[in-house]
Amino acid sequence: MESSAVLKGQPIYRRARAVGINPNYWYPVFWADQLKPGDIVSVQVWESSLAVYRDAHGTVNALADACPHKGVELHRGEVQGNNLVCPYHGWEFNGEGQCVSIPYFPKDQKLPCAQARSYPTQEAYGIVWVFPGEPDLADVQPLPEVPEYGQPGWFMVRIPGHFQAHFSICNENTMDVFHGFLHKELQGWYDPKLLDLKQDEQGVTADYQVSYEGFLSKLLGLGAKGSDSTTRTVSINYRYPHYATALESVSSLYLMRLPMGPTETKSFSLMFLKLPLPQWLLSGPLARGLEKVILNSIFLKFLHQDVEMMESEQRNYSIDPQRNYVEVNPAIIALQRVIVGQYERLEVSHSSALKVAKESSIPPPQEVSNGMLV
Repeated sequence: MESSAVLKGQPIYRRARAVGINPNYWYPVFWADQLKPGDIVSVQVWESSLAVYRDAHGTVNALADACPHKGVELHRGEVQGNNLVCPYHGWEFNGEGQCVSIPYFPKDQKLPCAQARSYPTQEAYGIVWVFPGEPDLADVQPLPEVPEYGQPGWFMVRIPGHFQAHFSICNENTMDVFHGFLHKELQGWYDPKLLDLKQDEQGVTADYQVSYEGFLSKLLGLGAKGSDSTTRTVSINYRYPHYATALESVSSLYLMRLPMGPTETKSFSLMFLKLPLPQWLLSGPLARGLEKVILNSIFLKFLHQDVEMMESEQRNYSIDPQRNYVEVNPAIIALQRVIVGQYERLEVSHSSALKVAKESSIPPPQEVSNGMLV
């Protein structure tokens, strides 16, 4: 590795651990099939609490989780038709956050201008997504593409993740193929080599050469006939703020990241496998049971080992944010630059907007608080 990569790593490391998110992207918040009509859940998107609910028509809505009347958490209320009802006084809000009813008001009395902030939502790939940034940008910002979703020949395993760590730490874990040493007892990959690396403002792509042997190689049919070992190329594509990785034509992983706060992150991952099993088992009524078996017996074991390392890293960073570290993987430093760059561009654009607003005497834009519009 070039020494310049090491020398440039110190300041960017500290900055990456301190930044918030760029909110002008779609973020996953819940598994769609777990949110039934009438259900309300509280979700956290970078220190902002949202009440997400599915109305009587099956539409998902998201409102700031604070009633404009008294600030009571709206997720403690109930769904009536298409509206969300505050549990305290029964004030009723539609999907746009407008107060449409107060139960103790006469029918002809004008309602107050009480408005809960609403957030654009959509469902895709079995996931509920929320856009926490400028609402006008929601229509032009695409979701990540998952071409394998719903396609025959691919078996999908959903992998939930919850980490007590900053999202940059979690993202580095995904980019860092060199940590296969951690998973040696699970017969994971070994002998990794970084083959190619590219970075732009939106993300990082990296190709690694890795070797596999043992149970995992046999399950995925990686080895040549008569052998359970093989060497393959793993391609990792990070497009802020989500990941897509591929093991040649054998498997693909789409990792959708939800930064909840400075020390908490969730992920909604979709793993697609080419399994040497009959199609009736992969797509029939037994498929969900097979998914759980593969999740619990293989992928969660890998994930739990990763969680221990990420949370350990976060604990020591929290104790001493000024401690120096030496990074030798240029893919990690490239990733840190993207994460910091996305946040800093948000800060610059917001500062410019404030300046224009001040000079032209127009109302200023919403303030940015650590990556979230407030």
